[in-house]
This record gives sequence, structure tokens and C-alpha cells, in this order.
Amino acid sequence: MRISIIIPVLNEAATIAVCLGGLQPYRTQGHEIIVVDGGSRDGTAAIARPLADGVLVSPAGRAAQMNHGAQAAQGDVLLFLHADTRLPDAACDVIFSALQTTARWGRFDVRLSGSAPGFRLIECMMNRRSRMTRIATGDQAIFVTKDLFHAVGGFDDIPLMEDIALSRRLKKRAPAACLRQRVVTSSRRWEENGIFRTILLMWRLRFSYWLGADPARLVRQYYR
Repeated sequence: MRISIIIPVLNEAATIAVCLGGLQPYRTQGHEIIVVDGGSRDGTAAIARPLADGVLVSPAGRAAQMNHGAQAAQGDVLLFLHADTRLPDAACDVIFSALQTTARWGRFDVRLSGSAPGFRLIECMMNRRSRMTRIATGDQAIFVTKDLFHAVGGFDDIPLMEDIALSRRLKKRAPAACLRQRVVTSSRRWEENGIFRTILLMWRLRFSYWLGADPARLVRQYYR
């Protein structure tokens, strides 16, 4: 099987070279890297081009960008990766092993990059919650067979919570592989806005979404 790693970006010139540099061993193994740019103005696409198998242009919006990448993907498995998230060693082999079971999709456990003790508690809570609910978030590097992704209609074209909406549909169709290997994702937002303030914000947004709130309203609160 071949994996297509799909990375949505917007003004990621400061991080994209490091992100793609760490993925080059997967390219040598025959896997595919697709970068989907949402209209960057900082040269992100130019930096990414020699380090990826394809750099596509899409209307801005993470869901729309990932769907665009999925349409172009040649792999049997789609792996959606944020530009500030790093995969564990041998991630593709781990995914293949997981998909030899009844699972047809899944995610990794997460580790935040910051060193503050509070981050270790947050990671534990995030991973436990995800394992209990079988709901994955984008920073956990969601992977799914291409056939199943298209069968459930891909990501909803909404500005926030597209990962949760996809997880809800996927888990109705197939069990999830909740991998204990950890991706490392940036704690930048937590550090800038405060750990506990960010926790409360995310809980409030998810609860509001669960109650049926419009994601367009929630995204304004998220970036406020």
C-alpha cells in the first residue's frame, strides 16, 4: 500500500521546510507528499515545491484544502498532517500494521511540544478522551483508507470542527485504530493564550458544537 500525506498550509513559510524535510524518508519509500496551499503570501508554496510530490492551490479553509488534496491523491491511504505536527518514527509502517486489523481509519496519540508540566496533563486528557469516544482531532494526524474517506463524503466544508464531524461518520462505518505512538504538535497557541484559558475555550467550543452551534460562529470565537 501507498500513503498520501496531505498537508494543508497557509502562510507557513517559517515551518514548512522543517515539516517536509522530516518526511523525505517516506518519499524514498514510495509514499506521496501533497501540500495544499490556501493562498499563502509568504512564499510557502515556493519553499514546499522541491520537497513535495505536488503543491496544489485551493480556496482557503482546512477542510476544503484537505478535500482538494484527497481528490488528487494516488495513495491507498490518506494521512492528514498539520504543518506544525511531526510524525513518530516509522509512522507509515505503524499505520500499515493497524490497517491489517479490522480498522480502516485511526489516529496517533499526541504530545505537545512545550516543556511545562501542565502540557503532560493536557496530553493525557486528550489521548484518553479520544480513546474513549473514538473521536480524533486534526493534530492527532488522522489517517483513513481512501475508499472509506470518499464513501463518507470527505470533510464537511465547515471552518471548524471538520475533524470531529469526519470522526463521527467514520466510526459508524469502521472501528478506529487509536495508536499509542505519539505525534508531536506545536504548543504555540497554548503558550500564547495561556494553558488553562485555551483548555476552557476548546471545551466550550466543542460543547457548543455538540449542541448544534454553527461552526462559522465558533471559528470567530476560536481566533478572537
